[in-house]
Amino acid sequence: MAALETGAKITGTSWGIDPRTNQVSVEADRSVSAREMARLKKVADAQDGAVRVSRVPGTFKREVAGGDAIYGGGSRCSAAFNVSKGTTRYFVTAGHCTNITANWSAASGGPAIGVREGTSFPTNDYGIVRYTNGSAPAGNVNLYNGSHQDITSAADAVVGQALKKSGSTTKVTSGTVTAVNVTVNYGDGPVYGMVRTTACSAGGDSGGAHFAGGVALGIHSGSSGCTGTSGSAIHQPVKEALAAYGENVY
Repeated sequence: MAALETGAKITGTSWGIDPRTNQVSVEADRSVSAREMARLKKVADAQDGAVRVSRVPGTFKREVAGGDAIYGGGSRCSAAFNVSKGTTRYFVTAGHCTNITANWSAASGGPAIGVREGTSFPTNDYGIVRYTNGSAPAGNVNLYNGSHQDITSAADAVVGQALKKSGSTTKVTSGTVTAVNVTVNYGDGPVYGMVRTTACSAGGDSGGAHFAGGVALGIHSGSSGCTGTSGSAIHQPVKEALAAYGENVY
């Protein structure tokens, strides 16, 4: 990974650890040119089989457009999880969303429901918004079928784990974790320590929830798109965001 960071930091690529094969798994999207691909493969080939390179459809991008839609600065994102510090309630979402504006609403052009209190992107991709409308929302995730999943704890995802993603565009999709400690080279900066999954996603899902049963796992960051039921959704580990702001799921 250090060799890739030094010699192949190319926009449109991501890499992370796949312990099942004891390799670094690299993905290159369609924006990576033939010349850049040759450079990437040269660096990979020098690692004596420790690096595996593959192409993925689409392009890695932040997907601005717990699952519910939030609006701010003319953009739509999704909330991930409701969290608390003492009696004060917040929600966490993607940092590239909270970078856009301080004030967030539950409807386009609607009254503000919260104000940004922290944001981190690039390098990380998380942000936190404090509820300012006096509400005390439940600590659950929208399943978009008339029901909700109660969230009771948070954990780091592991390779091979099944999970679901809830976002305001593609609603609930399922997948498995394929790599951890992932670096994603977005056009406006890299993010580190992410998790790659096969869940499908699209624009507007940014900030949505990645979870397994009642366990919060991550905050949706982006993907290179989706083919059929196979996606490449990237999430920011939620435990890192909770630790940064001293929050807890409830």
